[in-house]
Amino acid sequence: MKILRTITELGQLPAHCALTVGNFDGVHIGHQEIIATGRKLASERNTQLAAMTFEPHPVAILHPEKAPGVLTPLELKAHLLDKCGTDYLIVLRDSVSLLGLSPTDFVDKFLVKDVKPAVVVEGDDFNFGAARAGNIDTLRQMAAENAFDLVVVPAKVTRLSTGQSVRVSSTIVRYMLESGHVADAAVLLGRPYTLTEKIIAGRGKGKQLGFPTLNMQRPGQVIPAEGVYAGFVGLGTSIEDICRAQDRLPAVFSIGQARTFGAEYPLLIEAHLLHRDAPSNSNTWMAMEFIRRIRTQHKFKTAEGLTRQIAKDCKTAEDILAKAADP
Repeated sequence: MKILRTITELGQLPAHCALTVGNFDGVHIGHQEIIATGRKLASERNTQLAAMTFEPHPVAILHPEKAPGVLTPLELKAHLLDKCGTDYLIVLRDSVSLLGLSPTDFVDKFLVKDVKPAVVVEGDDFNFGAARAGNIDTLRQMAAENAFDLVVVPAKVTRLSTGQSVRVSSTIVRYMLESGHVADAAVLLGRPYTLTEKIIAGRGKGKQLGFPTLNMQRPGQVIPAEGVYAGFVGLGTSIEDICRAQDRLPAVFSIGQARTFGAEYPLLIEAHLLHRDAPSNSNTWMAMEFIRRIRTQHKFKTAEGLTRQIAKDCKTAEDILAKAADP
């Protein structure tokens, strides 16, 4: 997949490509359905598929205090869109002037003048232009006026562990993560939710207890609710490296403030590898893939009590991850 970051680079797009526009935060199964439809249409028309996304999220520019948490940093989003079959990723760097364009100007400036798509593929809840004034009906009218086709993909609906059916969206994924329901978030995403960030030095408490940990710098992503989780760890020298890495190590995750040792601890994001020691210093980045929540965080009266509980958590995680690896 080729990434285009400036308007001048749009000339590299093939004529009459298939195009989809959106934030694609999370690249959830609804997004994947849109990309798959675009991929099919591109193949039928003997052209290529381009996805146009925005960095950062438009709300982060216009109303920073209301900006939604990020599910996928750009590097991870690009990796996932590439895996879905996207040929070109257009990254529009958001600015007040760009976000102030009317729906008509947005279509004229980016879609018709610079991209020249033969077909545009969007979800039925698509909005665009200043104040999100344009919707799928607006785009349908503009498609007819500008001689490109529009294909609308119905919303994806899936069933959660509770039996409840929900319309898949980035918003509902964020809610599931913030409430600790990482297994349901994985259903919506079509894969485990992944945090990616640099490895930092910890305070050594885990090692003292016999359970050494890798500590993650606080990421600029949605952090699942405080608790203990079963998951897999990926290691590498950069975020691009861990996105591509195939090797995933079973682990127990802890997200919390280590209240057993006092109230002064900041939020800690830790991973204890179940079957190997911590890696060498050459691995400076970590990916944490969340499979299932084991328990909530709570304060233990003694370090010994905490140690016994961690041992139980490790056994529980081994059973969960064995099933996840061999369903």
